[in-house]
Amino acid sequence: QVQLVESGGGLVQAGGSLRLSCAASGRTFTSYVMGWLRQAPGKEREFVAHIRWRGAGTGYADSVKGRFTISRDNAKNTVYLQMNSLKPEDTAVYYCAAGWVGGPSTSSYDHWGQGTQVTVSS
Repeated sequence: QVQLVESGGGLVQAGGSLRLSCAASGRTFTSYVMGWLRQAPGKEREFVAHIRWRGAGTGYADSVKGRFTISRDNAKNTVYLQMNSLKPEDTAVYYCAAGWVGGPSTSSYDHWGQGTQVTVSS
């Protein structure tokens, strides 16, 4: 059973920073693409960023490029999302996900965490 547990969400003022963590357990994740996706109230879930366990491949949504950074610690089976210069429109539930393909399509991810709320006040 694959388990993903997110942490680090909270309330922050616009312009502030947060770091989300995703701890993975249950299987080896060395071959998985790990992603962060988010869902705002009344909107569809959308891609934020992804990273491959092997190699240095990362990808970002245009809306977060230059502000968010995804990274991983393979020894800890943990993926991080550093979020800087946060905007009110970044407010959403953020989900960690794992998949063989990854990328911007939400259907490319097979395993999901429970989500963590990020709220950015103006």
